Amino acid sequence: MLPPVTGVRILGIDPGLRLTGYGLIDKVGQKLTYVTSGRIRTDEKADLPTRLHTILDSLQQVIDAGTPTMVAVEKVFVNVNPQSTLLLGQARGAAICAAVARGLPVAEYTALQVKQAVVGNGHARKEQVQEMVKRLLSLPGVPSPDAADALACAICHAHGGLGLGALATAGMRVRAGRLS
Repeated sequence: MLPPVTGVRILGIDPGLRLTGYGLIDKVGQKLTYVTSGRIRTDEKADLPTRLHTILDSLQQVIDAGTPTMVAVEKVFVNVNPQSTLLLGQARGAAICAAVARGLPVAEYTALQVKQAVVGNGHARKEQVQEMVKRLLSLPGVPSPDAADALACAICHAHGGLGLGALATAGMRVRAGRLS
């Protein structure tokens, strides 16, 4: 049984067709508290619709058990293999549908935004993200890469999508795509 929601409960999702990470955090004022995290593994031998159903159904179970008030999902990046990008996009669509079907608002962030918000460097390595998630949430150990990415997405949303990256441009105005 998960603790009751205090403040805002954010579900972060790192979608993937093979592994989908999820992480729940509570935000009360400026304090972030870890609730739970994990990953959903699909059967690589199953057909695509079955794998998407596994993601959808499993995330709805996470939502029903964790009662988040909002969801943050990592956006798809375009990689070298267009087929992989399309499959990842479908997994992401299943994750978004799980949230929308439960009436939850969904925010989307790029990997660059998430890393910038959590580590302060948009090009941080996975190990750096894992370590910062551990520190920010006072975890006893380093979370798995999938869970860490999902928790980082939730932390990014909790920080208004800015987090540590907001420090670099605080007080500056953006004009015509340039800082002034």
